[in-house]
Amino acid sequence: MNNILIAYYSFSGTTKAMADRIAAETGGELLALIPEMPYDFSRNTASKEVRGEIARGFCPKLLSEGTSIEVYSTIFVGTPNWFKGMAPPLLTFLRSHDFADKTVVPFCTHGGGGFGEIEARIVEECKPAATLPGLAGAADISQAEIADWLCQIGLVSGGLGG
Repeated sequence: MNNILIAYYSFSGTTKAMADRIAAETGGELLALIPEMPYDFSRNTASKEVRGEIARGFCPKLLSEGTSIEVYSTIFVGTPNWFKGMAPPLLTFLRSHDFADKTVVPFCTHGGGGFGEIEARIVEECKPAATLPGLAGAADISQAEIADWLCQIGLVSGGLGG
């Protein structure tokens, strides 16, 4: 497939691994969303600070700001589940672009919390884009599970279900 972008934020590499698996199935181009000021959870106050950022809709400056999405018709957007919400770098990306005439496909990684509020928030932020059902996966999500999901939503042929 062409005209596919996979934009994601990954703190520990888990969301990057899922984005890489999606790219392997779709041939999409990867775009890592890297905040200018990286997160550091080694500090005792980091979790509280991040919760506050999420609650107030903070949008950190990204090193990839200014990246155009015009040539892409389908855009996967991925994030870890942080406190039932998306990581702030993904919100920056969503608010920096016009998704009219695009198809948006959410995905997230989690340690047991599923999508939380992420999928609904992505749908809201990307209006008026068409949005396909997303995938929430743990760190051990397999290539076959990703291929099956992509088949179910009509983006690739084959997969376990097709």
